[in-house]
Amino acid sequence: MNASVLAIDAGNSKTDVAVIGTDGTILSAARGGGFQPPVVGVEAAVDALGVIVGRALELSGVPSGGVTHVSACLANADLPVEEEELATALRARGWGGSVEVRNDTFAILRAGVDDPRGVAVVCGAGINCVGMLPDGRTARFPAIGRISGDWGGGSGLAEEAMWFAARAEDGRGEPTELARALPAHFGLDSMYALIEALHLGRIEFERRYELTPVLFATAAAGDAVAGALVDRLAEEVVSMASVALGRLGLLAEEAPVVLGGGVLAARHPRLDERIADLLAVRAPKAVVRVVTEPPVLGAALLGLDRTGAPAEVHERLRALYRR
Repeated sequence: MNASVLAIDAGNSKTDVAVIGTDGTILSAARGGGFQPPVVGVEAAVDALGVIVGRALELSGVPSGGVTHVSACLANADLPVEEEELATALRARGWGGSVEVRNDTFAILRAGVDDPRGVAVVCGAGINCVGMLPDGRTARFPAIGRISGDWGGGSGLAEEAMWFAARAEDGRGEPTELARALPAHFGLDSMYALIEALHLGRIEFERRYELTPVLFATAAAGDAVAGALVDRLAEEVVSMASVALGRLGLLAEEAPVVLGGGVLAARHPRLDERIADLLAVRAPKAVVRVVTEPPVLGAALLGLDRTGAPAEVHERLRALYRR
């Protein structure tokens, strides 16, 4: 088997690996758990990744080292120095002739565009934005939380909703239906009960992500506080996208803006409409689309870009993922 690209999309919760032939066919695919170097360390994270890669290579019949290029789009590779550290760790595994590591947001961007040109904003657990041009130039943000100026994402929205709901219940803030809706989601009758349950671990803290859809439903029902949070998220999305477009010199020409991640892919009408309205002012030539293709496709296409594969190979691979 002739393998061109080992494509890796490793997120916080799951990892997809695909081995791509020189003709753009999918020789094999494998899925495994999340990739979290900050939690377990780089070597342990890459060890776990190696199990999934090994399974994909075995299924493809391609020996380790028999792939031309490894294209790895990895969660928690937020800074160039982290990308290089991870690339060094992957090179040491000898999976392919060359290795390139990028933040996983680049996979979503490349999956959503026909050419390596445009901007993507991803809003899942957190929020991030990247942009790229065919000549290799990129635009990006550190995207590591509040210390890098970020606001939004499922986790951030849930915490903001709880902040306003708690203050509404105890009188420090304005009234909002969130004070009833958030605890009701867990079968509780007050914000105090929800705060206590989260604090004492009776409700796992990770389950706060479940409150984000409650926030959007409350906003859709007309609650002013919830609606203001949704509007602020739209402003953050457009701010990141327009700044990235500007850095790449794309504000004055038609350019794709790809939206991805669970929050944006949910297609909440108020959020979608507000994003469209704000982009019409700040980046009127932007062409918005919500990506539906799997991010591992983006990692594979980035690999094909790197190996100089012809357009028909890109098209064949994209068609396979659209089935």
